[in-house]
Amino acid sequence: MLSFIVRRFIQMIIVLLGATFVLFACLFVLPGDPVGSIAGSDRARDPAVIAELQRRYNLDKPLPVQYGAFLWRLGHGDLGEDYSQRRSVNEILAPKVVNSAKLAGVAILIDVSLGIFAGIIAAVLRYSFWDVLITLLTTIAIGFPVFVIGLLLQQIFALKFSWFPLFGMNNGLSSYVLPATTIALVDAALVARLMRGTLLEVLRADYVRTATAKGLPRRIVLTRHAMRNAVIPVLTYLGISFGGFLSGALITEAIFNWDGIGLALVVAIQQQNNPIIVGIVAYSVVIFVVINLIVDLAYAALDPRIRLA
Repeated sequence: MLSFIVRRFIQMIIVLLGATFVLFACLFVLPGDPVGSIAGSDRARDPAVIAELQRRYNLDKPLPVQYGAFLWRLGHGDLGEDYSQRRSVNEILAPKVVNSAKLAGVAILIDVSLGIFAGIIAAVLRYSFWDVLITLLTTIAIGFPVFVIGLLLQQIFALKFSWFPLFGMNNGLSSYVLPATTIALVDAALVARLMRGTLLEVLRADYVRTATAKGLPRRIVLTRHAMRNAVIPVLTYLGISFGGFLSGALITEAIFNWDGIGLALVVAIQQQNNPIIVGIVAYSVVIFVVINLIVDLAYAALDPRIRLA
C-alpha cells in the first residue's frame, strides 16, 4: 500500500506540473494585452507605466522564468497578486472557494439521493413501468445542456411560480435549490444509469444466487450482498463528480450569478486577469488530483488487486 501511495503521489505532482505549464503556455501565446487592461485609461498608458507594470508582474520575462516564479510562489502557498484589484489572489479566491464548496455540498446530496435511489428502483423493478420511466427521464436529462436546464428551472420555478429566487445567494437555503439542481441533474441521471447497470450485474452473480437459494429474504440479499458491491463503482464516480463540483460550475454560477470560483473565472477571462485564471485552474487541478488520489486509495483498500496495477 505504501508503494501504491507513493506512485499515486508522484503522478499527482506530474499532473499538476503538466496542467499548469500548458495553461501558462496558452496564456503566453494567446492574443491580448493584459498590461493594457491593468493600465486602464489612456493617461495611464505611458511607456514608463507599462514598463513598471510589466516588471512588477514579471510580464517582461520569458515563459520559463514566469513559470518558475509561479512554481516558487505556489510552493509557498502564494498564487500571486490580482491585476485589477492589487490584492492577493488567495485573499480574493478564499470566500469564492467557500461559496462554491457550499453549492457543491448541496449538489452532491441531490446527486447521491436522486441518482442512487432511481438506479436501485430501476434495477429492482427491471422492465417495469418505473424502470422504463426512469430510463426515459435519465436519457432526456443527459441530452440537455446544463445551461438549458438552468434557464428552464429559472423560467418555471423562479419566474412563473416564484418558489425560489431567480439568482444570487442572499436568500438562505432557497438560493441553493435551483443552481444545485442544475449542477446535479445531469450527473444524477448518469449515476442512476450506472447504479442500474452495476446492480443488475451483481444480482446475476453466483454469490447472490447462492444467498437467494439459501432462503434469505430478498431485502437482506439486496442490502447486505448486492448493494455493498454494486455501489463501489458508483461511489468512485461520485467522488470524481464531487471534485468537479468543488472546482466550480462555470456555466451554472454565471447563470445564477453565484459568487463562486466559476463566476470569478468568467470575469477573469473577460478582463485577461492571468493571476486569477492561473490561480483558479491550479486550485481545480489540485482538487481533482487529490480527489482522484483519495478514490484510488479507497478502491485499493477495498480491492487489494488494484495495488498491483
